[in-house]
Amino acid sequence: MKKTRKKTRLYNVWRRLKKNKLAVVSLVVLALLYLMAIFAPILAPYDYSTQNTRRTLEGSSSEFLLGTDRLGRDVLSRLIYGSRQSLSMGLIAVAIAVTVGVTLGSFAGFFGRWVDNLCMRFLDIYQSLPMFLLAITLAAILGPSLRNAILALGISSMPIYARIMRAAVLTVREKEYVEAAKAIGAKNTRIIIRHILPNSMAPIIVEGTMGMGVTILAGAALSFIGLGVQPPSPEWGALISDARGIMRDHQTLALYPGICIMITVLAFNLAGDGLRDALDPRLKN
Repeated sequence: MKKTRKKTRLYNVWRRLKKNKLAVVSLVVLALLYLMAIFAPILAPYDYSTQNTRRTLEGSSSEFLLGTDRLGRDVLSRLIYGSRQSLSMGLIAVAIAVTVGVTLGSFAGFFGRWVDNLCMRFLDIYQSLPMFLLAITLAAILGPSLRNAILALGISSMPIYARIMRAAVLTVREKEYVEAAKAIGAKNTRIIIRHILPNSMAPIIVEGTMGMGVTILAGAALSFIGLGVQPPSPEWGALISDARGIMRDHQTLALYPGICIMITVLAFNLAGDGLRDALDPRLKN
């Protein structure tokens, strides 16, 4: 008799996720975007900083598929290299926000009482400033650079993940397996790591996936106003900023990076929607 394979939770999530065609397509698009960013030196036809002042503002051709900018640099190469900056900005900033937010939310939800009260009042004050305004302020204080923009975006978006994690922990800490772990004398740190976190991460995964799209959009806005990636490094928001002075005569210079941002943000949003449905326990058979 054949042994039946035990269907793990991860397998069940994937089984439900692959039924959502838009989510699967979005994940494929995101995988291709990250592969493009990783292999940018191989895929880009030219170096992103190579200038040719004799070939400025040219249209599409067999030599320059998307034309050149006002310094004669290949637009396609700059878009490909720009994906590195934009995608890394979203990924690392969300990782910072999730790490800090999950830690704060876990302790607030698990210990409750004065710990919860202190953390929540701190987050109330923290969120009295709009996220993007706080990111602009932090980026301006730290100085314009990719690293500082990532740090500013990560710090400014942290309260969202802390509140979501707290709400999830408040539900999970009342479960029987948590009470059993307390009864046998397990330490609080062990209970949080072994029992609370694994069963509270589903909403964080969904919010983090959708949050990467928002963060990439905010990072592009920081670069657009000069507080993010600095020249000559390409970034999609910075490419739009470079083109704004000549946008009336050369619209495609702003159109191409805008389309890249739109596709990436849309892919993250659709992937987040699919993960939310797949991780929803009410959808289990």
